[in-house]
Amino acid sequence: MANSFSLTTFSSSSSLFIALLLIFSAAASAQLSSTFYSTSCPNALSTIQAAVQSAVANEKRMGASLLRLHFHDCFVQGCDGSVLLDDTSSFTGEKTAGPNQNSIRGFDVVDNIKKQVEAICNQTVSCADILAVAARDSVVALGGPSWTVQLGRRDSTTASLSQANSDIPSPNSNLSALISAFSKKGLSTNDMVALSGAHTIGQARCTVFRTRVYNETNIDASFATSVQGNCPSTGGDNNLSPLDLQTPTTFDNDYYTNLVNKKGLMHSDQQLFNGGSTDSLVNTYSTNPSRFTSDFVTAIVNMGNISPLTGTQGEIRLNCRKTN
Repeated sequence: MANSFSLTTFSSSSSLFIALLLIFSAAASAQLSSTFYSTSCPNALSTIQAAVQSAVANEKRMGASLLRLHFHDCFVQGCDGSVLLDDTSSFTGEKTAGPNQNSIRGFDVVDNIKKQVEAICNQTVSCADILAVAARDSVVALGGPSWTVQLGRRDSTTASLSQANSDIPSPNSNLSALISAFSKKGLSTNDMVALSGAHTIGQARCTVFRTRVYNETNIDASFATSVQGNCPSTGGDNNLSPLDLQTPTTFDNDYYTNLVNKKGLMHSDQQLFNGGSTDSLVNTYSTNPSRFTSDFVTAIVNMGNISPLTGTQGEIRLNCRKTN
């Protein structure tokens, strides 16, 4: 009887503890709001939008680069602007991590946006929020959907080179590794497939797809030959090829059509359509662009909610490259 009583008491206490955790978690998440800057910096979003539009008009590829910065930020420590930090004497930043070195770009554009925002609202808008808004505005600038960005993230005071190396999915990942990497961040397989559609824009370096276009068999032969023209079997590591040959600067669903036709540029791309569990969803997206855009919007909002710093956590950086 005593044992039964203590088990019941333990169970009740555990339930209460879990409930409190869920309430606390929901409260932290609820601190993000689409109207977070409506009073403190009402022109923040329009300022960011104008700067992004200018940058993308100057170089179409920049839209994909800014979207990728948001992704690489959120997958390391959550969406906290850590990807923007330069190395210091006390920690090594994330820019030299394997998935980032000679790959992520757009820092100057972010610096320019931050400078413009600081000019109208001193130390009010976080670098993490700038990345989230710039990602949305980049997609819109390239013909993609818009969405309501949740705001109120604060900036981290440190970064994690080790987590950048371990948690950002590799272009050589198999399907199971991709599903696992996204699941680790609280994102579903559906989220993963939809977010991969960001590869409808942007370019990749020869070094990350060379093995696929020379050695893999689940690839359209003419496509492989055309890509090899700009990616020799040795050398030319930094030569670029569009992730979507058809419409490389338009945010559409051609990425999925390419996969169905075995024209995915990177190994990790084609893994989404290679006889596995995600084939049916890729088929759906390839024929139903509105379903893709709807699911992409849901997925990127979910991604933007990964472990944000809110309230008094972190800080609002004056310079996105360094802590205050």
